[in-house]
Amino acid sequence: MDPQQIIEQAVDSRYKDELIGISRKIWELAEVGYEEFQSAETLCKALEKHGFTVTRNLVDIPTAFKGVWGKGSPVVGILGEYDALPGLSQEAGCPVKKPEHEGCPGHGCGHNLLGTGALAGAMALKDYLEATGKPGTVVYFGTPAEENLSGKTFMARDGAFDGVDFFLSWHPGPENRTATPHLNANVCRTYKFKGITSHAAAAPELGRSALDSCEIMGVGANYLREHVIMEARIQYAYLDVGGRAPNVVQDHAAVRYVVRAPYYRQVKEIVKRLDDVARGAALICGTQVSVERESGYSEYINNKVLAQAATEAFHEVGVPKWDENDFALAKKFTDSFSDSMKEKEKEMLVGRYGKARLAEKLEQPLDTEIKDFNPDREELDFGSTDVGDVGFIAPTYYFTAATEAFGTPGHSWYKTGQVNSPIGWKGMLTAGKVIALTAVKMLEDPAKLEAAKQEFLEKNNGQYDCPVAGVEKLPKL
Repeated sequence: MDPQQIIEQAVDSRYKDELIGISRKIWELAEVGYEEFQSAETLCKALEKHGFTVTRNLVDIPTAFKGVWGKGSPVVGILGEYDALPGLSQEAGCPVKKPEHEGCPGHGCGHNLLGTGALAGAMALKDYLEATGKPGTVVYFGTPAEENLSGKTFMARDGAFDGVDFFLSWHPGPENRTATPHLNANVCRTYKFKGITSHAAAAPELGRSALDSCEIMGVGANYLREHVIMEARIQYAYLDVGGRAPNVVQDHAAVRYVVRAPYYRQVKEIVKRLDDVARGAALICGTQVSVERESGYSEYINNKVLAQAATEAFHEVGVPKWDENDFALAKKFTDSFSDSMKEKEKEMLVGRYGKARLAEKLEQPLDTEIKDFNPDREELDFGSTDVGDVGFIAPTYYFTAATEAFGTPGHSWYKTGQVNSPIGWKGMLTAGKVIALTAVKMLEDPAKLEAAKQEFLEKNNGQYDCPVAGVEKLPKL
């Protein structure tokens, strides 16, 4: 039996029902970053059931873990995520906004599928090594808090990923893509201003407003945006507005900023200037400011050797096998899109498939092809992922498998509603097979693995400038 047969038998026959059940359970739990205790334990128990040795509380992060099976080299790392997003609860399969639990978290980024699909890859790879008797070690890493909380960055900083030869992962999305883009580095920090209270009408001259400082910092940040590279993003959210009484000068206020740019070195330069803006705002208002460093991501850059192996594997596995029910459910979701979302969907479809196929794809809005990795073209995406930090430890690659209708925005209830449906499960199982078969291609070709490592060294010279170096605590949303 060839590797693909072993892998497909494992995922489609032996483990399919169990994997779908795990995905559904994690979706129902919907635990946010660093609070995924039950989701992590669900995955840990599944690993132990199938012979993996599990280490919980990895590098002193309560919801981080790893499961290890096999012995010898190469050592394959497979990355799983399972954190949900605040406020994105939605009934499964429902194409109109209808939260299961109003105001509660939901899997609006599909990490219930991500963690379980990665598990499928680990279990199928284990079956391949068991059947062939070849040497190799499979390590499933449970990585919490990807959503703006840098779980993998802290794990990378503290040595959790050391000793692995290469890493694979995937992400749920509207498309089957091995053409994964370059993703931005970012840094998150909170600026806390402290002022002096006073009666805002009777004695305003005695007050020093922390809230004014936040607002003036916002003005300064707006002007800073005019004088940074075009690819940079400076985003913010108020955490504390100093109270609800306008007749009291606010003596405390806080605002959180996220700075993004294609490379961490660029982010660091912009952050220094943003810190100066904060100090200036405090000086203008007569307040004091403290800065809390919270989280950060390195840029994600494809490893071309791994990307090419994954492209070959994806074509051999094939795209998810949609049926008429899947197309019908996807169409219900796209029909519920706003006008602007529908226009964006059309633009994407024309760019991907051409005008001649637009009507066809609008009627059956699930991806049936694979967008291949092109080693001569690097795409830039403005999002970020802590998978980038793993890529500074060893060669790393992730791809996207279709788990939802075209045009579905990430971090939305539309996505939550689809990632606990047959559409999501089919994409998840496909991803698991692609992960396992990609790993096999690397294991069976030592020259290919050596080339991936050489490319990794050329990218970073073996150096890792960690964005959370010196940060002592795990941040919370």
